[in-house]
Amino acid sequence: MRHPDHKPILTFPRVLEMNLGFLGLQFSFGLQQGNMAPIYSYLGASEAMLPLLALAGPMTGLLIQPVIGAMSDRTDSRFGRRTPYFLVGAAICSTGLFLMPLSGSILMAALILWLLDAGNNTTMEPYRAYVSDRLHASQHEIGFLTQSAFTGLAQALAFLTPSVLVWLGMNQDWVDAHHIPYTVRTVFMIGAVLSLATILWSVRRVPELPLSLAERARIAAEPRTVGATLAEIARAIRDMPVAMRKLALMSLFQWYAISIYWNYVVYSIARSVYATDVPDSSGFHSAVLTNGVTAAFYNAVAFVAAFAMVPLARRFGAGVVHAGCLMLAGIGMLWLPHVSDKALLFGPAVGIGIGWASMMGNPYVILAGAIPPERTGVYMGIFNMMIVVPMILFALTVPLFYGSLLGGDPRNALGLAGVLMMCAAGAVLTVREGRVAGRVTIPA
Repeated sequence: MRHPDHKPILTFPRVLEMNLGFLGLQFSFGLQQGNMAPIYSYLGASEAMLPLLALAGPMTGLLIQPVIGAMSDRTDSRFGRRTPYFLVGAAICSTGLFLMPLSGSILMAALILWLLDAGNNTTMEPYRAYVSDRLHASQHEIGFLTQSAFTGLAQALAFLTPSVLVWLGMNQDWVDAHHIPYTVRTVFMIGAVLSLATILWSVRRVPELPLSLAERARIAAEPRTVGATLAEIARAIRDMPVAMRKLALMSLFQWYAISIYWNYVVYSIARSVYATDVPDSSGFHSAVLTNGVTAAFYNAVAFVAAFAMVPLARRFGAGVVHAGCLMLAGIGMLWLPHVSDKALLFGPAVGIGIGWASMMGNPYVILAGAIPPERTGVYMGIFNMMIVVPMILFALTVPLFYGSLLGGDPRNALGLAGVLMMCAAGAVLTVREGRVAGRVTIPA
């Protein structure tokens, strides 16, 4: 089997090219974060229903990513180990993006979201495993934090594009028969093209490394039935490294918090800045666009911060850097609901952007140093379970206390998110890190 440290060192432009597919993938996620809750509201959903309607993402992630990750570990095709999953997932994602703004009912939008998230999740973990497969161990920080940077750039573009369309003359209140603005329809069509085109560019320009004879022999000897795949997932959970287990508590806090933020930030801004809670009002349309500009800004901050974190993670360890970034995100979420001036929303957005950049990069730096290379796909998929389970808990629990404990006010929900982010910062500091041969490693 090829030793992980015998992989060729890639130039920085090549690292950028291999991660370009993340631009299209995360553009899709940005569209969901900025538009799915408003789309449901336009179609008649109440604020309390929003978490349940958002279940598609975490449920498909829970069901698909570990299975696809384990399958990709055992795949040996002429297209590569991970590439077939990139291509199939990107095609499904593009179809979902094209159909979403044409939804005529809550049920239709929910079903299309399940399709869209199935495509995204088919692509996601094989893509992360591809970075770990392809890069020399000393380049893991730059590889995963470059993915984080592309996440920031892509989501900044996804959030900003509707406002650009308005600046170019499109009426923000021009809606179809189902109250969905045409700005939303246009940006989803753009996303459908990007999702497939960027993946194709990455796999063409930076193809996977050929498998060694030993790796092919190992894959050929392993059973590929559904039962064998599920058994491999179970064994991987049983054998999970201690550091990965400790990351579960961090994930619980940070992903529950970010789920609250994504679902309720538009509604918080609508109340605090535009004094409205009516989804069909022009003020609410303005709140959606304002959140788009603010989110574009925090994702731009994330784009820059991700590259700045590379030397910091190498010097101080990814865990310490991540804890500091989560504290800044928590402060931003606590601050944002109290801002009543549109121009001042950019202050808390700085902290949120830094935290978001770290969430999409540093935990994977820690993880890559803790797991065996031949099981990268399955462990990346299992780690995603630690992301989607908090999202499922959010969807199932928030409707139970949104009215009673939070007073039916999204601004109180964002305050809770800020506190949980700070809890996540404390949790990640319990993960011990060490350094071996110029890379971060995690002792068992």
